[in-house]
Amino acid sequence: MQTLGFTGMPWSGKTEAVSFADEKGFPVFRMGDFIWDEVKKRKLSMNASTVGSVASDMREKYGSTIWAERTVEAIEKVNDSSIVVIDGIRSISEVNYFRRHLSDSFRLVAIIASDKIRHQRAKKRGRADDSSDDQSIKRRDNREIKWGIEQVINESDIKISNESSLASFREKITNLFSNELIDESID
Repeated sequence: MQTLGFTGMPWSGKTEAVSFADEKGFPVFRMGDFIWDEVKKRKLSMNASTVGSVASDMREKYGSTIWAERTVEAIEKVNDSSIVVIDGIRSISEVNYFRRHLSDSFRLVAIIASDKIRHQRAKKRGRADDSSDDQSIKRRDNREIKWGIEQVINESDIKISNESSLASFREKITNLFSNELIDESID
C-alpha cells in the first residue's frame, strides 16, 4: 500500500487534491478531522480560533505527533487499497513519524501557491474553521509556520504548483495518481 501525505500552506489546494483521491475511491485521512472530533468532544464551537487552540493544546499535552499517531491508527485498519491519502501534515515531527511507521510506502506531496492566491481563496471558501479577514489569515499562516510547515514543504518528495486554473491543477493531480507516484515536481 502506497501512502501519500499532502502538505501545504492553508488554501494552497490540499483539499482539492484530496477530494480527487476521495472521488477515485482511495481512503482519505484528514488530520483536521481528528482535531474537529476533539473540538466536538469538548463541546466547543467550530471556528478557526478554537480549532487552532485545540490542535496546539493537544500537541503541547501529548506531543507534537499526536495527530500523526491518530492518523496511523486509522490507516492500520485499511486492508484493501493500493493508495491511502493523508491530508494536513504540518510539522516535521509528523513527517518523521509517518516515515517511521509507514516506512517506504510514505511519500510527501506539497501543494504550492503564492500568498496572494491563497489569501484570495481563503476569503471565498467559507469552511467552518477558515479565516476570512486579512488579520486572521495572517494569524493562521503564522500558527502553521510556527508548527514547522515551511520545513515540511521544503522536505517534500513531490511539489505541485497550484497557481493557475482549477482544471490545470486537477490535471496535475490526475497525473500524480496515474504516474505511479514518481519523485518529481509538477509545475
